[in-house]
Amino acid sequence: MLLPLYGWPEDPGLVFTERRADLRRHAGEISFPGGRRDEDDADLRATALREAEEEIGLDPAQVEAGEALPAIKTFVTNYLVHPFVGYVPHPSELDLRPNPTEVETVLTFSLELLREGYEMRRLVRRGVPIHTPTYEVEGHLIWGATARILADLLQRLD
Repeated sequence: MLLPLYGWPEDPGLVFTERRADLRRHAGEISFPGGRRDEDDADLRATALREAEEEIGLDPAQVEAGEALPAIKTFVTNYLVHPFVGYVPHPSELDLRPNPTEVETVLTFSLELLREGYEMRRLVRRGVPIHTPTYEVEGHLIWGATARILADLLQRLD
């Protein structure tokens, strides 16, 4: 999974995807670009870059590698997610295009707005109660593994 961080350090923000509502897994959720490793991927960072290109058209040549964050499991599907920070130009300088088979839209939020939207909540997903950090920004709710990864990143950046 790639955490595309733009504007660092002056006016930082992150690029997210809103997944299509009709997908079998994680439908309609806000997430970072990412997916399963292909056998042709050199490593998990290469997987993150490839998936970001496939999902939002982010050219890997425009990504400066940042740190790897600790792996996190998803609550409901039990996936192990390996997040990598990637420094990218401001989205206005990128030609980001959502892949219509997976992504409804590309979202960008400043770190300031994300911090303001933070709240711990108890959610129930597929009958499973979850106590998780959440970020509500411009009517979008970020929760679960994405919110936990985001919380870790924000803590490291502070």
